[in-house]
Amino acid sequence: MKLPEPITLGSGLTAEIEEDRWVPGAVQLLVDGTPQSHVNLRDPSELFFEYIRRIGHVIDLFRPAAQPVSALHLGGGAFTLPRYIEATRPGSRQQVVEIEGALVDLVREAAPLPKRASIRVRRGDAREVLARLPEGMRGAMDLVVVDIFAGARTPAHVSSVEFYELVRPLLSPDGLVVVNAADGQGLPFVRGQAATLASLFPEVVAIAEPQVLKGRRFGNVVFVAAAGRGAPLDWLPRLLAGGPHPARMLAGREFDELLRGAAPVTDATAADSPAPARELFERN
Repeated sequence: MKLPEPITLGSGLTAEIEEDRWVPGAVQLLVDGTPQSHVNLRDPSELFFEYIRRIGHVIDLFRPAAQPVSALHLGGGAFTLPRYIEATRPGSRQQVVEIEGALVDLVREAAPLPKRASIRVRRGDAREVLARLPEGMRGAMDLVVVDIFAGARTPAHVSSVEFYELVRPLLSPDGLVVVNAADGQGLPFVRGQAATLASLFPEVVAIAEPQVLKGRRFGNVVFVAAAGRGAPLDWLPRLLAGGPHPARMLAGREFDELLRGAAPVTDATAADSPAPARELFERN
């Protein structure tokens, strides 16, 4: 497989696509040396990263199997989840917002999207694009996935109440927002995101590996927030059965414990998520 040369993004970071030496037909996107996306081009329904697999299980369960959905992805990467939805829910209508136009071009060259897929890409900052989306998208999204990183960190301006107030009106009455938040010792960023989502959405749960949820090691926490109170969430316990293992879900009183003492994040108080230690991504 001949892959394009690494490129320099508008942010000054370097992006490259490399082959997965262990999975034939799979590629990985790295930005500034940090793995951002993994795609099995032969089988896009196979998900590699732990947190992506957790989001994949949400996608599997929140609507009847194979039913098409309307989805908005904030943060493009290598389009792993749009490809997954197309593979498992053909006929879905999807839009992806990605700030780095050169990254979109790199991914499309190295790993073209399926021609049959209804996936529209909007280039620009997620928050700015949200403010100018067509009126017809309001109340129409079954799913909004927020997975925005600049290198290894989530920018502050896409973590605040003001940001999520732009997301909320897009959801259908029983739609979901799924958020990937990365954090380490003590979970200050994750706890702030928990409080922010809980201030805007009637039902929120957090899913991750137990040691991550305890703030003992750096990792990803996946939040699932329901647009309407009473939305059918009886499928949530099945997320843990699907793995990756070990796994834990915080809901109800346990979720309240996570956000105890944390305040919703506003534009005035928001900060970038913490950077992981470089050795987490060292390659042999």
